[in-house]
Amino acid sequence: MEALEAIKTVATTITALLAVLAVVYAVIKWFQKQGQQTVDIEALRKQHDEDIKRLEETHKKDIEELRSYHDKDIKTIRDEHSKALREINEELCILSYAMLATLNGLQQLHCNGDVTKVYDRLEKHLNQKAHGQ
Repeated sequence: MEALEAIKTVATTITALLAVLAVVYAVIKWFQKQGQQTVDIEALRKQHDEDIKRLEETHKKDIEELRSYHDKDIKTIRDEHSKALREINEELCILSYAMLATLNGLQQLHCNGDVTKVYDRLEKHLNQKAHGQ
């Protein structure tokens, strides 16, 4: 019976030792898992930083592209306005000369007074504009 008691004691000791080893193994695995999570988190941070840089570069390119389209549109609009202003100025010049000719005709019909004053002022104005004054 003593042999049976010795076997029980050895079996209990082995079981307790295996239980302690299982707990130690579980703790080691937990620490390894924590270490892997730290590595994974660092990799995710690095990937996040790279994604942010890539997005910033993409946004900069998009902004520059939009700015160039905007500049082209503004140039086109300015060119169209300049052309329209030149055409309007040409028409105003023709109308001014037509008014001058009409006033001259009225003077030839001996309609003096205000006609002569306006004719003189209009002629002076056209001469100043022609000479850039």
